[in-house]
Amino acid sequence: MSKAISPAGVARGPADHDVRDQIVAAATEHFSRYGYEKTTVSDLAKAIGFSKAYIYKFFESKQAIGEMICANCLSEIHAEVRTAVDGADRPPEKLRRMFKAVVEASLRLFSEDRKLYEIASSAATERWQVASAHEAHIRQLLQDILREGRETGEFERKTPIDEAVSAIYLVMHPYINPLLLQYSFDHTAEAPAQLSSLVLRSLSP
Repeated sequence: MSKAISPAGVARGPADHDVRDQIVAAATEHFSRYGYEKTTVSDLAKAIGFSKAYIYKFFESKQAIGEMICANCLSEIHAEVRTAVDGADRPPEKLRRMFKAVVEASLRLFSEDRKLYEIASSAATERWQVASAHEAHIRQLLQDILREGRETGEFERKTPIDEAVSAIYLVMHPYINPLLLQYSFDHTAEAPAQLSSLVLRSLSP
């Protein structure tokens, strides 16, 4: 399995996790109120009561703070998906539960809070490292499930596994990527089950 998301280069200066957490918490509240794009590091410094220079001791940019916020949210998604997958005994059911859990968690974290959705959209648009790590995490989980299914004889083995993973990821992509998710709201109730069934039929040996 891939490791939990940990954006590279988000912290500078002393390894003071308490101060970084305080900055991230305050930034999350500020972004939720005023929006990510409209907020500057100077705005955050004034709101938190720190100097701009002090914030730069811990984060090299506003994006670095945004990446940490995204990383925290995506880690929640990963934990929920892992719990759902671990609750199934067989690979087909693991795939179904994975798809359903990803969609439900993404909807809750990205659509209920429009300001958080704004940060996630920026991450996807600008290909932040945290967004790439999230994609890699999902792909790795898919690969693990497919490999297990092939070992148990429940999935076909003719298609190269990386090709199968890429194809399934493309099916899931509209419900994972925040830029595309906004166009898929009308189908989120039934899509996971229907698309999972279609994928599983294609995986039959």
